This record gives sequence, C-alpha cells and structure tokens, in this order.
Amino acid sequence: MTIAVYPGSFDPVTLGHQDIIERTAQIMDHVIIGVLKNNSKSPLFSVEDRVKMLESVTSHLDNVSIQSFDGLLVDFVHQNHAQVIVRGLRAVTDFEYELQLAQTNRVIAPDIDTIFLTTNLKYSYLSSSIVKEIADYQGDISGFLSPGIARLVREKLSKERKNEQQD
Repeated sequence: MTIAVYPGSFDPVTLGHQDIIERTAQIMDHVIIGVLKNNSKSPLFSVEDRVKMLESVTSHLDNVSIQSFDGLLVDFVHQNHAQVIVRGLRAVTDFEYELQLAQTNRVIAPDIDTIFLTTNLKYSYLSSSIVKEIADYQGDISGFLSPGIARLVREKLSKERKNEQQD
C-alpha cells in the first residue's frame, strides 16, 4: 500500500489545494493531508479549524485522512508509515524552493521520495495568502475557494474587523 503525505498550512484550503488532493487520491492508495502547526506564522484559522475545513472538502474521498503535525515533515511521514511526500507546483519560482526541500528531505530520510504535481492552469496563480488579502479588502473570493470555505473566511475576517473596531 502506497501512502502519501501532502503537507501544508492550508490557511485556508483553496481550490488549487483541492485539485492536488483529488489528483493524489487517484494515484495513491492513501493520502494523509498534514496540516502544519507553524509557530513562525500567525494563521487566520486555528489548526483545528483548518483540519475541519479539509475534512469537509475531502469527505467524498474515502482514501484521504487529515492530521495536524509539528516538527520535521520526514518524522511525520515516518510516523504514518508513508513513502511519498506530494508537493504542488504553481510556477517555476516554486520549483527551486521545493527542489531544495525535497533534496534536503532525501538526505535526512533516503527512504522517502517527493513527487511534484503541477497545478491546474486555472489555479497556477492561487495561494492562500492572496486569497486572504483579497478577502481582507472584501473582494470576491468565490472563484478561489469552495463555497463553504469562502463563507468561513468572510465570517472570520468580519469578526476580526468588528473586534478591531471595538479596541
């Protein structure tokens, strides 16, 4: 059984992420989406909320599970008896950084391979950061996120704006 880990912050999960998840689920026996607890970033959503969002958009995929993790990715991969790390590539600029990570991971854990999936062209420009910025200015994010996730992002930012106004 081939198990793959697709790691990321998924803050929030975009249609580009969903595309990579669905395609990976078609070629792997099992896919574990690893939601990174990154202390160096200040995410919009908690890890628990991001896990719930991913569960909602992947509920139709029987061979996908979601877990949060912190620490080294290769340790998380080993803990889950996975053999493959999956990374999405949007543009050439992603490739150089992702190649460095893949090569470093390969030195640390020679038994783990990294595969790259290029994103669907219609999502090649898309990132969670861009979506959050558009949403922060109350722009239309409906073309970037599933409807339920877009609603959660708008609600979260609306609450944050109200809290800021009260301070």
